[in-house]
Amino acid sequence: FGGRIDMGLSPRGHEQAAALAAYLRPKTVHAIYASPMKRVQQTLQPWLVNGVPRPAILPDLQEVDFGVWTGLRFGQVQTQFGVSAWQWLDQLESGAIPKAECGAAFRARLEPCLRQIIRDHSGEQVAIACHGGVIRMLLAILLDVPLSRTGAFQVEYASITQVRLRPEQTELQLLNFTPWREI
Repeated sequence: FGGRIDMGLSPRGHEQAAALAAYLRPKTVHAIYASPMKRVQQTLQPWLVNGVPRPAILPDLQEVDFGVWTGLRFGQVQTQFGVSAWQWLDQLESGAIPKAECGAAFRARLEPCLRQIIRDHSGEQVAIACHGGVIRMLLAILLDVPLSRTGAFQVEYASITQVRLRPEQTELQLLNFTPWREI
């Protein structure tokens, strides 16, 4: 549970970022919004050398705070707290992780940010570079489902989730697309 630990990318992460940038190069993007966290900034670097818009850094896009679980592995959560870490979304949503950002606070932080991006870029292609927990909450908001339901979605590092917003529905076009899979 990395959460708010501001760690950099591993060598493998840099390889994934390069493959992601190669995939994104021919894509048209009108705006980029990004988390200020180091791992997101490093993931963006290979893509930003290609004339894409400079990202707007939004502190609200940083990863969820996992409280006392921060820095622990799944097995450690089980051992120390007697809770299956695989239920992390339920635990977060219900406010059951000590000192963590609860689901309601997480949503209250992200929803205004998302709504503003949508208002500012109607009909445009926008990229949001962020974290797995943030992606899940953005999907929960857009699809109007509880955060815990997004546990059915796999969200890998350096993956692409693409959503098309229409007045009558939200269309999930790509989920967890990983252009680096073959490297």
